[in-house]
Amino acid sequence: MKADALINELKRKHSLTTDRQIAEYLGMGVLQLSNWRRRNKQLSARQIANAIEKSSKAAIAKAQRSTIRPIVEFFPVTSVESARGAKFELFPAGKEDNPLHIGLRERLSAAFGIYVFYDTRGRAIYAGKAKNQSLWNEMKSAFNRDRATQTVYRVRHPQRRQSFVPAHRQSRQPIKTALQLNDMAAYISVYEIDKPMIDELEALIVRAFANDLLNARMERFEGVRRRSNKNTASRKGRRKAQ
Repeated sequence: MKADALINELKRKHSLTTDRQIAEYLGMGVLQLSNWRRRNKQLSARQIANAIEKSSKAAIAKAQRSTIRPIVEFFPVTSVESARGAKFELFPAGKEDNPLHIGLRERLSAAFGIYVFYDTRGRAIYAGKAKNQSLWNEMKSAFNRDRATQTVYRVRHPQRRQSFVPAHRQSRQPIKTALQLNDMAAYISVYEIDKPMIDELEALIVRAFANDLLNARMERFEGVRRRSNKNTASRKGRRKAQ
């Protein structure tokens, strides 16, 4: 096979338009690719094998660079009521609000990945993923979701107008109180993740910080789950055979 034929087929197959893109795909320099074209001789088996090896390494390096793309880290949460007061927003992002908030909302509305909520001390309290809907929609849903695991001790004080009575005269017992993330979260960190890696990275975060997070479910690694399901099916098959 001649170099021109290989290069043209790669361009067609991968929708590439320039020699620079082809060179990056093959993990070689543009000058080396130009030399291939200029000689226009049959490529040896070794040259093709080397090109495949370099291409594989280039693909791995690209994946490593692009798998995780930070969007924002430890960004302040400003809990505000939605337009109709039914839910809470993470921060005001209407047409007349801060362009910083508007831009962040637009970015989150177009991305998928992993997010982490923190309390006022910067400690992680909840980690989640957005794989089937955008980060903005998923985060807003989690921000307003009731969870039995999100309980802390609080004292219920009177909400109506009345005279103050000191606690030594009228004791109020601290009791476990269920809270939503919009009551607790002070910061967020958000990372855009390549979709095939979202489940794995969420499992890593939840499992690594299981005693700190308020997540109700212990996530499992996809590879471990698949092997476990395969082993279970295999055991069932052996039992049936017996």
